[in-house]
Amino acid sequence: MQTPTRDTIKSDETLLEILEALYTLEEPSLTAIAEKVDVSKSTVHRHLETLRAHRLVSKEDDTYEIGLEFLRFGGAARERYPFHRQSKAIVQQVADQTGEFVGFLVEEQGIGTFIYCEMGTEGVPSEAKVGQNLLLNQSAAGKAILAHLPADRRKQILEQYGLPPRTQQTLTDRTELVENLETIRERGYAYAHEEYTDGLRAVAAPAFDPDNNVIGSLVVAGPIHRMRGERFESNLPELVTGAVKEFELTVSYA
Repeated sequence: MQTPTRDTIKSDETLLEILEALYTLEEPSLTAIAEKVDVSKSTVHRHLETLRAHRLVSKEDDTYEIGLEFLRFGGAARERYPFHRQSKAIVQQVADQTGEFVGFLVEEQGIGTFIYCEMGTEGVPSEAKVGQNLLLNQSAAGKAILAHLPADRRKQILEQYGLPPRTQQTLTDRTELVENLETIRERGYAYAHEEYTDGLRAVAAPAFDPDNNVIGSLVVAGPIHRMRGERFESNLPELVTGAVKEFELTVSYA
């Protein structure tokens, strides 16, 4: 999602594109990766062999995979957040209560990233998972954060990334989004109506540190046939905002 600048190194950009291909392709063979990245197979092979030498990539027959060594980096990245253990606990609690998908999203450099996710007993599989990145205008979790960032920070993010759609329901009009964010600030939680994934609705509430800075958001998402009526309009918002208040208390005394 980041846009390369003139200060970036071309070979590093290629390496990162190869890693993204490893992450997204169903069968990441040498040929498939080279076609995805649009560079020669010999170039891709050299990058992959370098990564294999450091256990960052593994190989089974003709297929390459992300290596387990990345867990060390991912774990260190998540532990930078002093509240990550509390977020795990509240995500698991709400997933047990609702039976739906529940995640905790944080913002870094204008991008949202899930640091914890849990699938309840009735949860519907989606692309959202730990480490998944998303633009803040595209989801309830992202909008809950975006609405409570300082105005200059919010403006910077919107100017840098724009408002690209993820689905046909994603808010891509600047005026409409600004009005929606104002509503979110007034009521204390955000809705998404198929804005991130077709067929899914979501409710999210922002979480704040003791200094009243937004540090993330808690989201519950599920299929339309379960996310409607009183459950969607009042029960889930009450549950999510209550869970966030509990989370904020644990953070403040941690």
